[in-house]
Amino acid sequence: MKLLVTGTAGFIGFHLAKRLLDRGDQVVGLDNVNNYYDVRIKHARMAQLDGRPNYRFIKMDLQDRDGIARIFAEVQPERVVHLAAQAGVRYSLTNPHAYIDSNIVGFINILEGCQHNSVEHLVYASSSSVYGANTQLPFSINQNVDHPVSLYAATKKANELMAHTYSHLYRLPTTGLRFFTVYGPWGRPDMALFIFTKAILEGRPIDVFNFGRMRRDFTYIDDIVEGVVRVTDKIASPDPDWNGVTAKAGTSNAPWRLYNIGNNSPVELLHMIATLERSLGTSADKRMLPIQPGDVPATYADIDALVHDLDFRPATTIEDGISNFVYWYREFYGRE
Repeated sequence: MKLLVTGTAGFIGFHLAKRLLDRGDQVVGLDNVNNYYDVRIKHARMAQLDGRPNYRFIKMDLQDRDGIARIFAEVQPERVVHLAAQAGVRYSLTNPHAYIDSNIVGFINILEGCQHNSVEHLVYASSSSVYGANTQLPFSINQNVDHPVSLYAATKKANELMAHTYSHLYRLPTTGLRFFTVYGPWGRPDMALFIFTKAILEGRPIDVFNFGRMRRDFTYIDDIVEGVVRVTDKIASPDPDWNGVTAKAGTSNAPWRLYNIGNNSPVELLHMIATLERSLGTSADKRMLPIQPGDVPATYADIDALVHDLDFRPATTIEDGISNFVYWYREFYGRE
């Protein structure tokens, strides 16, 4: 297939592009390569894709309405995987406009491009952050998500609503993916695992929020990519059992779907740190702190829909995943 993948300089987008190219698809990658985090790792990811047959890269901001429209008209992608976004919960507390520009304005430009160019299926990144103040675990796609606790989460919930509108009005098949704490080689430097690894190896203390009682459904990058590929290949369709009286939140009478992609096995932060210490062969100096604004104490994915519809269940253990990350980290930064 010919696919447009946004965010290919990013963590998930880079891995997805590699996987699609490996199986013979044509991929047009789009990214603005911003400096939200160290651009050196973005350029290093991009270098892994440069020169690959069937790959073309375009540097552009999502909010460039005319530019995005030109790309769609020129490329005519069969399917679109939209992963580019302004990420991060805490950054949204101090830079709110970045989230509106990228995640709202950018997303409407992607929707318009799909609608006007007969795209077969739009798959887009949502987030486990949409569950917000909900404390009913595990988080199910059929639960209410009307109480976000960060602007980042609010923009992702807005994306789901915007996609549903286009699925309803234009019968554009769309699928939103609520990712749960993605980690692994080539990961984001603003994520806890990366921050902890760097600090421990440099002999600096680490900040452990909520006194280490945070629980996260850490999901390894290979499992995320496998889920994205399977979803992309299965075009969203209306739920024949859906009705407006007993409406299910995760499906619709429009060709619109939602899936959680998580490991379905939450891990306490202190256990993650202990696993990391074993992989690094050294102990961390921990500063125990209260929970931060915008954070939720626990995430835990109900993946019944993913298993039922796509016959897929993430299975990489935190021990294997962290070991793989540490191996990559030592190799990557040992070269600098």
